[in-house]
Amino acid sequence: MQAFETDGDRLIWRGEGETLVVEPWGRDSLRVRSALKRDVEDADWALLPQTATGQARLEIDGDTARLQHGAITAVLEQESWLHDPVGRTRFTCRVTFLDADGRVLLRETGRGGSLDLTARRLRPQPGADVALVATFDPVPGEKLYGMGLYQQQVLDLKGCTFELAHRNSQASVPFVLSSAGYGFLWHNPAIGRATFAANRTEWTSESARQLDYWVTAGSTPAAILAAYADATGHAPMMPERGLGFWQCKLRYTSAEQLLEVAREHRRRGLPMDVIVADFFHWPHMGDYRFEDEFWPDPSAMVAELADLGVELMVSVWPQVALDSENHDHLRKNGLLVRGERGVDVQMMFEGPSVFLDVTDPRARTWLWQTLRRSYGEHGIRTFWLDEAEPEYGVYDFDAVRLHAGPGVQVGNLYPQAFSRALWEGQTGDGETEVVNLVRCAWAGSQRYGALVWSGDIASTWQALRAQVTAGLHMGVAGIPWFTTDIGGFHAGDTTDPAFHELLVRWFQAGAFMPVMRLHGDRLPYEEVTAADGSRRLRSGGPNELWSFGEEVYEILARFVRLREQLRPYLREVMAQAHTDGLPVMRPLFVQFPDDPACWDVADQWLLGGDLLVAPVLEPGARSRSVRLPAGARWTCLATGEVLDGGQVVQRDAPLGTLPVFARDGALAELVGKL
Repeated sequence: MQAFETDGDRLIWRGEGETLVVEPWGRDSLRVRSALKRDVEDADWALLPQTATGQARLEIDGDTARLQHGAITAVLEQESWLHDPVGRTRFTCRVTFLDADGRVLLRETGRGGSLDLTARRLRPQPGADVALVATFDPVPGEKLYGMGLYQQQVLDLKGCTFELAHRNSQASVPFVLSSAGYGFLWHNPAIGRATFAANRTEWTSESARQLDYWVTAGSTPAAILAAYADATGHAPMMPERGLGFWQCKLRYTSAEQLLEVAREHRRRGLPMDVIVADFFHWPHMGDYRFEDEFWPDPSAMVAELADLGVELMVSVWPQVALDSENHDHLRKNGLLVRGERGVDVQMMFEGPSVFLDVTDPRARTWLWQTLRRSYGEHGIRTFWLDEAEPEYGVYDFDAVRLHAGPGVQVGNLYPQAFSRALWEGQTGDGETEVVNLVRCAWAGSQRYGALVWSGDIASTWQALRAQVTAGLHMGVAGIPWFTTDIGGFHAGDTTDPAFHELLVRWFQAGAFMPVMRLHGDRLPYEEVTAADGSRRLRSGGPNELWSFGEEVYEILARFVRLREQLRPYLREVMAQAHTDGLPVMRPLFVQFPDDPACWDVADQWLLGGDLLVAPVLEPGARSRSVRLPAGARWTCLATGEVLDGGQVVQRDAPLGTLPVFARDGALAELVGKL
């Protein structure tokens, strides 16, 4: 019996009812799929289509086959044996990945002799689907990065376990980069788990139609990230309005209130690119339009903002209230996420609601047509896609069904499809500068102009520290556009000096993040009523630069002006993200992989390749240590002092100062600005 067969560049093994396919998929990269009692499917969840290059080398020698594609080789080894406990011959096939030098990068777990282990477990479920477990041997000494946005302060993910599911302030992007020289994408939007233990790496999906993953080999992190961007899509070029300062609060309750903030910015000479009309500017969730009483003339509002040099961003939720003017139409036409059991209500915030099913192309088309009519015709082209996980009232993922499949099987696709709906609509209408803020992402979201923020986080120092590692991992996971609610979202008190210190340090850090955006649900709250006395959703306290006292204002104003001075440099960095797939907010090892210390620095980052940012992340701190990567000389932007890399230095950091260093004489015009 022949162990393997080929189909063009594909290498195929069949045994025990399993079909295993390994094939080239992008430069130095391979895709692996396995299905039980069916052929593999061409699922396009995140990976872009590939065409056979004819450059792969396939060799079959009995029970061993090799597929070499550029710098990566897959070795498939069939094993057959008479298995006495079942009284018949059994067959398995183990996959090993090698780099260009023949070194093992990653290897599926073996049978283990009498342990009788299975590296690819496709356990049938009722119907045609399977539960998946894929197990790999540990890679000695490797460090791991990526996986998206989780609220923790861990940089090296080796030893961690992750829920493969989205939640408010959690975005699961199942790509991991290894210091051993490979990148791995779990190409499956199912709910599951990834565990990077000392004794094994294990990926699981609760329900799937097939096993599907992608592996790339690269001599540097930059090479790995470039291949990953090629495979899943590059971020577009960041529009100019994404380079400056974005002003936001929960929530401006009327057009006049919002306009007055923009006017005051200009009176004070403060830069601002975008101002935000947050949620419940609409009559009901799912109406997707301004409420007339509070926003009587949107076109005039947008026109005045344009005269001030400011663009308006509006909040769009995927929830549709049961009393929305659009609910019955969407329900009748099957354009809503469907509850699998019980009363079909998926969230209760401000009344019962359900979610628009953006995995359905018809729903995506309907959404954009509605947004175009309600907002686009007023000149609005920047949208805030909130609740994009989506945030079910209870995260019972098996309780819903979407157009793309059962929630437990495809649920992680939702935020990518939400961004896709607007990208397709806007670009289809001829818009060439798309950036939309979104609260969640999955692999491939970057190609749809997704600017991801880290959700409704606390106004605490612990949360601030977690946003640094979150931003670093998101960049490695292929999502270069990242931001946070500066100051945190929950409960920062505008009258509290302790909050003022936190806000200042967060604002300083935010000035050097991919997008600088001030937001939060501040205290004290403001109640809102309509002219007839009926209740509207309350507003938070003031959240403008001048809302926290004169001392704080002077610091914030200086850093927002500094952000404006960074615009030319940021434009170059965004171009690198667009063309090369590099993060905007980079872990030190991306730029300096040969400095071993850089693989462990969790509280600093590089903004592009030339600015080293070391934020103050502890209350009361007025100095901090800074790791200067080896292989460069570093200029302190506060003092102009030039220091050699490869050392740790202690730097003063009074409240108005942020330690930032420029590489090899870059950005000399910023010396003395900090």
